[in-house]
Amino acid sequence: MMAEHGDLCEGQDATYCMNGGTCYKIVAMNTLSCVCDENYKGSRCEQFQLFSSSTNAGEAGLIAAVVIVILLIVVMLAVIIYYTRKMLKAKQEGNKKTQQQYWKVKPRA
Repeated sequence: MMAEHGDLCEGQDATYCMNGGTCYKIVAMNTLSCVCDENYKGSRCEQFQLFSSSTNAGEAGLIAAVVIVILLIVVMLAVIIYYTRKMLKAKQEGNKKTQQQYWKVKPRA
């Protein structure tokens, strides 16, 4: 991969790269460079790169937004149902009081 740009490191320079990375010596710049294994990154392959299952961060944000909107709609519906039932119950209790007064017979004196 990097062979066109440099030669494999030899001797003490071969230990320059960490975590199984391959060391190359870039002669033109008199510097060392590493080609890291799949799970590592960094100039010397010193950083472990965690596996990411999300291919697109925009999709995850969109899913989160949809879930939040659905939750808000559910909460709003619950509040509307609660107050509607409360008003109907109050209306029914008012009707019962009116019916009780209508059927109440006053004794003659």
